[in-house]
Amino acid sequence: MLPIIDGHNDTLLAATSDRAGGAFLDSEDAVLDSEDADSESEADDDTSDGHLDLARAEKAGLAAGIFAAFVPNEEELEDWSELPPAVDAERARRIVDEQFETLHSWAAATDRFRVIGDIDDLDACLAGDAVGGIPHIEGAGAVDPDLVNLDSLYETGLRSLGLVWSRPNAFAHGVPFEHDATPDIGPGLTEAGFDLVDACEERGIVVDLAHLNAAGFWDVAETVDAPLVVSHAGAHGVSPASRNLTDDQLDAVADSGGIVGCTFGTAHLRPDGQRGTDASLSTLLDHVAYFADRMGVEHVGLGSDFDGATVPEAVGDVTGLRDVLDGLEDRGFDRAEREAIASGNWRRVLEAWWA
Repeated sequence: MLPIIDGHNDTLLAATSDRAGGAFLDSEDAVLDSEDADSESEADDDTSDGHLDLARAEKAGLAAGIFAAFVPNEEELEDWSELPPAVDAERARRIVDEQFETLHSWAAATDRFRVIGDIDDLDACLAGDAVGGIPHIEGAGAVDPDLVNLDSLYETGLRSLGLVWSRPNAFAHGVPFEHDATPDIGPGLTEAGFDLVDACEERGIVVDLAHLNAAGFWDVAETVDAPLVVSHAGAHGVSPASRNLTDDQLDAVADSGGIVGCTFGTAHLRPDGQRGTDASLSTLLDHVAYFADRMGVEHVGLGSDFDGATVPEAVGDVTGLRDVLDGLEDRGFDRAEREAIASGNWRRVLEAWWA
């Protein structure tokens, strides 16, 4: 069974909020209480809710995933076509700390899960030692504009950082969730944004361009020497959503030696922009094939957005990753190509950033 690296999930948010999602660990493993490291409690016996838990990850052959800490807006969004407001920095730091503590508590509770800090950790997970979680922040609102807490976040485990979610912050500007629209909206990186990108590259923190507008994308492309990374997105040429990447952007990712993780979010897969779960597996595979044709297979990965998006019923949850790989085989992707998409491309790009 080919091991898989998945470029994005929101399981930490599901585990620490009232969003749909079950316990990540099963009842065989004790979960450490984040408020009292000396106390232990049993995980909920029902881990079937949500898209991702440890037992199903093991069944799927998920070797590692990029686990995003995400700070939701305080009020529910009514119009997803408008940019949400920025989040309060103090609140953002508190929530990110809580979610990273949760990630580490899972690793402390069982040897079946580990937090990945370097390429050796990732290779151990690819070899089957454990399922690994790469700590990521989706939207840099928890980072101080003067970067005074970036080193402490790194020490806490941060190895990947999305400059924005689809809202502005001190560093960059995101895109709204619009269909029949392009990502070419708003200005590029701020001065603090350029400083953050430089600081991340110096420390070996992946800079993720998902949700970033076009001007910001091109600013990063002209700034970094490392491969460009877009953890979860679709092809604008298949589904013209503002969140998806244009052909020019895909060409830039390929030229840099980078990677795009294909999203499983139906609103960004379906040509009509609808969120329904009735999107077929072929709809997802169309994007993977488009990426491969445009960029080359070596620049394509998976970026599910499990527990953060509506995914096709044909995938269902993390165990559906096997169906995705089977679908690629049916499309004519040979074993070496499927292995590259499943994990090899992500491993290469992560090593380049972390070296």
